[in-house]
Amino acid sequence: METAKLRAARLLWHRIMTEFGAKKPGSLMLRTHCQTSGVSLQEADPYNNVVRTAYEAMAAALGGTQSLHTNALDEAIALPTEFSARIARNTQLILQEETGVTKVVDPLAGSYYVESLTAELAEEAWKLIEEVEAMGGMTKAVASGMPKLRIEESAARRQAMIDRGEEVIVGVNKYRLANEDPIDILDIDNVAVRESQIARLEKIRATRDQAACDAALLELGRRTVEGGNLLEAAVECARARATVGEISLAMEGTFGRHRAEVKTLAGVYGAAYEGDEGFAAIQKDVDAFAEEEGRRPRMLVVKMGQDGHDRGAKVIATAFADIGFDVDVGPLFQTPAEAAQDAVDNDVHIIGISSQAAGHKTLAPKLVQALRDAGAGDILVICGGVIPQQDYKFLYDAGVKAIFGPGTNIPEAAKDILRLIREARK
Repeated sequence: METAKLRAARLLWHRIMTEFGAKKPGSLMLRTHCQTSGVSLQEADPYNNVVRTAYEAMAAALGGTQSLHTNALDEAIALPTEFSARIARNTQLILQEETGVTKVVDPLAGSYYVESLTAELAEEAWKLIEEVEAMGGMTKAVASGMPKLRIEESAARRQAMIDRGEEVIVGVNKYRLANEDPIDILDIDNVAVRESQIARLEKIRATRDQAACDAALLELGRRTVEGGNLLEAAVECARARATVGEISLAMEGTFGRHRAEVKTLAGVYGAAYEGDEGFAAIQKDVDAFAEEEGRRPRMLVVKMGQDGHDRGAKVIATAFADIGFDVDVGPLFQTPAEAAQDAVDNDVHIIGISSQAAGHKTLAPKLVQALRDAGAGDILVICGGVIPQQDYKFLYDAGVKAIFGPGTNIPEAAKDILRLIREARK
């Protein structure tokens, strides 16, 4: 499938560029960079991730990718160690040096199955391209939220299949290990990283030509109002050693700051469980809570810090809404104080932190403290995402009530969360 996707993409690129009137033969050639899947990486039995990454890398090579990033085996747990990064690198080297795949152009050409799948993908993808064109182009489609919602719909449907056991993930929902041995992980000292970054910023500001920097930022600001090449002006600001934050602020006065509209799906996850007695029992339990409390259990899903990965958070929001929770989703890149204020304003029972970028040891305790400072210490905080088990005790001691790692069964998690809310309200 992944190989056929790349082959279909080349057909589509050639077709579109031909319609644009491209003259150079090189312009008709699609050049791609691929990365092996982060979604397929699992926390449970993590050495299986070496196999997953290897066959995903092979699929990309067979599909003709020009550039490839291979994920490390421990990236569903933490940032990669030197050991896991070396295996990821060597996966590429073995493909390049030992398989002969680089010596053949389009190795799967002529295979009936691959050619048929390529043609089918190209045909269906063209329908999507035409749909986007009918909306006025990709910019307008993105503004409407259509592409993102389609991706999230597919992700929610697949997650439901995994949770039901209809799609097998080895070591997660089938062939699980009775006991898992811990693996070495990379521990990030967030305090040290922050202090180091602040020190670097202070050094830059102390050693740069401040007059030249101010003049470059002023020129950028002027062009936002009067017109002109903003990219050129931004490059000049960078050459004058202005920071990314300063460059952004110079434009924010005119353009404002983008705040994405949060849209969530309904019914996609729950539809996969239609007729399932266990799922219906959880929904009934949620209904009983609503009868007892006069309202449904309410959860705020938040992304804090510089973590822009929200697919998992959106899947959780969709699934819990279908189970019967009232779910609010915060915007990306919130501070703990902003997330705490959202929780208070929405009068939630619980906040779910989605963490994918190793910021949990800094951000989760700050959120707990921000809630206490706001007089809302009764709001529970839970975490999910890429969090090493070695960090669990630290988070529990900081006030986090539960942690759900990759591969967590969502209906089971919903049961646990409902129990936590009930216990907290006794």
